[in-house]
Amino acid sequence: MESCNSMCELKQIQAHMTRTGLIFHLFPVSRVLSFCAIADTGNIHHAHLLFNQISEPNVYIWNAMIRGYCKAQYPIMGFSFFRQMVQECVEMDSRSFVFALKACQLFRGLEVGGSVHSRIWKVGFVSDLLVRNGLIGFYADNACLSYARQVFDEIPEGDVVSWTAMIDGYVKKNMPDEAFGLFDLMLSSSVEPNEVTMITLLSACSQKGDLSLGKSIHEYVEKKNIKFSLNLMNAMLDMYVKCGCLIAAREIFEKTDTRDVFSWTSMIHGYAKNGELELARKCFDEMPNRNVVSWNAMIAGYSQNNQPKEALDLFHDMEKAGLVPTESTLASVLSACAQSGCLDLALFNELRERDLVSWNSMIVGYASHGHAEKALTLFEKMRSMGFNPDDITLVGVLSACSHGGLVTQAWEYYSNMERLFGLKPKVEHYSCMIDLLGRIGLLEAAYDLITKMPLEPDEAAWGALLNACRMHGNVELGKLAADKLLHLNTEDSGIYVLLASICANKGKWVDVRMVRSLMRERGIKKTPGRSSIEVEGIVHEFLVADDSHPQSKDMYKVLNEIILLSKLEDYAPDTTQLMYLHEDIVDSIVH
Repeated sequence: MESCNSMCELKQIQAHMTRTGLIFHLFPVSRVLSFCAIADTGNIHHAHLLFNQISEPNVYIWNAMIRGYCKAQYPIMGFSFFRQMVQECVEMDSRSFVFALKACQLFRGLEVGGSVHSRIWKVGFVSDLLVRNGLIGFYADNACLSYARQVFDEIPEGDVVSWTAMIDGYVKKNMPDEAFGLFDLMLSSSVEPNEVTMITLLSACSQKGDLSLGKSIHEYVEKKNIKFSLNLMNAMLDMYVKCGCLIAAREIFEKTDTRDVFSWTSMIHGYAKNGELELARKCFDEMPNRNVVSWNAMIAGYSQNNQPKEALDLFHDMEKAGLVPTESTLASVLSACAQSGCLDLALFNELRERDLVSWNSMIVGYASHGHAEKALTLFEKMRSMGFNPDDITLVGVLSACSHGGLVTQAWEYYSNMERLFGLKPKVEHYSCMIDLLGRIGLLEAAYDLITKMPLEPDEAAWGALLNACRMHGNVELGKLAADKLLHLNTEDSGIYVLLASICANKGKWVDVRMVRSLMRERGIKKTPGRSSIEVEGIVHEFLVADDSHPQSKDMYKVLNEIILLSKLEDYAPDTTQLMYLHEDIVDSIVH
């Protein structure tokens, strides 16, 4: 039995034991059943068949069945064995209760777990430390932290498992400060933390995004010579990635002799989050094994860094590799479709279950590409199906109104944000309204709004005003907006280019030269403009002055004709939509 590695070998041993009569002795048969129920290469169904042939199973065998069904992800079946033990008055040990609580933990049976707790009191196991630790883990995993803490506080002298289980409960409930408060108490006791404690605390550092705290945990691990297992290395790597310290993350990654999928995927996340997509892709390509999470990380990296074509290409490669996309995959793909304008490719109508992320991706996609009415129609359909919008939804809706010049609708949605949706306007929503006012020519109203905002205006708000100044040729206000933007971000070439364009359109060449000179002094280079269009299912990408496309001559010819025609047309905004006076709009929006 000690050298048994498969069910095939187990059945040979079982046959020999049957022939010799050993199978009728409790100890040998318990070893056979234990292998079937608990070993990685075992078979819980064979264990059940064997269990039915044992006339008087002992507590070890009963416990093995409960534990085995939990391991096989059939916790309800495992708990049924515990109930049978109660009904048949089988004398239990502490492990019987621990395994029963684990079963309840797996199928989220809070009420049933409470009945196990009552049974523990009744039969006198409440003072058993192993059982108490099981209760802490059960309540903590079910987010009943007050019960978990009560059990913890009643322990006369807890061990490392008690402390770690309670700390882990706080971390799972996203309460990192409470977790570290308890860790401080643990350090003042005589209990030494172990590897699992450190993994839990590193997770808490990731939640807080506190790099200095994460480094102190790293130093503590090295000081105490705690074994650097793969799980601990991965937790440390994940912490450094989430705290934005890629240099330390890379050092940990390179020191890890044995890397698993989690190790590689963490580095992909880190590089993608930092905008270093070439390094992220290099990691992805070098991975010895990939799972769906790995593919999702790379697709999301492209999507979040405005490279939708690469995201969609990788998604198609993922499908060719035979992997089934998850909800996370589809959310990234929807976002990429929205960015690229491939709205027919978005799969949205085929989704069996749509979550808020799916709805938001399509609404923002329609808004970004000028389909204002479609965006608003989809928003109303979303509401009719019982979904409550969040901040991102309203950004998409207000953006759609802005791009479509729908002043009245924008005002209605904006003014009802808090009353109907329970959402307080954030900087992003103010930016949308500033963009709307600016697009229709109410520049002074837009400026008043930005100065009266209860929140500090960000780059998006001042950027919307600067773009409006370019559209309507307001040089002085444009200079003011550009100055505010440059204080927020001196490296953004778009600010300089927009300001230079405003001055050039008004013939202020001295100002243009000044802006260009400032760019040279600061080493700012203009980022080439990029656009894309989908024609018959194929996405074509273009850069400024790009002539690599085989039909570029025809394209530039058509473009020149469009520019010529646009100069012949006098644009005038629809005055029926300018129904609110300047002061009324600003005061209403601000208050």
